[in-house]
Amino acid sequence: MVYNTKMEPRKKLYRSRTDRVFAGICGGLAQYFNVDTGLLRLIWVVVVIFSGLFPGVVVYLFAIALIPEEPFVEPKA
Repeated sequence: MVYNTKMEPRKKLYRSRTDRVFAGICGGLAQYFNVDTGLLRLIWVVVVIFSGLFPGVVVYLFAIALIPEEPFVEPKA
């Protein structure tokens, strides 16, 4: 396991399995940066609209390909 300078486990960026609308990108980013998912989605939509749609969609597709999905953790019975 990789630790930061305070000997805490380093956070990793994953696509969220639980907080997702399409692929879990915004949910995963919100968990990583500890911000509200709705706010992050709103910012993303505004950026995509004002960037001309195409660049935002391409970045989102790259994010789907590059960010791994959150590992599945079985609930304890």
